[in-house]
Amino acid sequence: MTTSIPATPFADPALAQRLERAATALTAHGFTVEILDDAAAARTRVKELIPEGASVFTGASETLRLSGIDEDINSSGRYESVKERSRTMDRATQLTEIWRMIACPDVIVGSVAAVTETGSLVAASAGGSQLAGYSGSAARVIWIAGAQKVVSDLSTALRRVEDHCLPLENERAMKVYGQPSALNRLLILNAEPHPGRGTVLLLRETIGF
Repeated sequence: MTTSIPATPFADPALAQRLERAATALTAHGFTVEILDDAAAARTRVKELIPEGASVFTGASETLRLSGIDEDINSSGRYESVKERSRTMDRATQLTEIWRMIACPDVIVGSVAAVTETGSLVAASAGGSQLAGYSGSAARVIWIAGAQKVVSDLSTALRRVEDHCLPLENERAMKVYGQPSALNRLLILNAEPHPGRGTVLLLRETIGF
């Protein structure tokens, strides 16, 4: 599954050697990494990785939406969907409880804006709801990243976020919310100190921003 993205160097899928370099570096930094063919394979793998009945939060992600993973988690009834539960709660009186649920699920599933060949993950957000879980509060994290998100190093990753991802997210936000997005929060994960906590599913195809 692919998305229609304006032609830029940041939309081109990384070659196999670059995916392998990124996977090797991420593994050396404590992440569990799998290289998969496509979004369909990732969708199947996510189902295998998350035990039935687990509490799961999905970060806002075009990758999850387009792959069907978001729907699998939040609409299948297989898991305790944090997102669905939070929608039934009163944000005026239960906002603190909602944020705790979002930050500390059994599993958080999402994507990142860039993956570096030096072994870092870069996530960007306007609201930041997924970043606490990504950085350490969630028991487990699964990230799915298309081949176009692999870049050489951290400085290139930051350029990808600002020059490529933000304009596309702005366009999406205007259509969905009627207001632009913003690069309010940026998270750089250089290593995972807890073995088995963070899993990166790198795809050979492009999907998402």
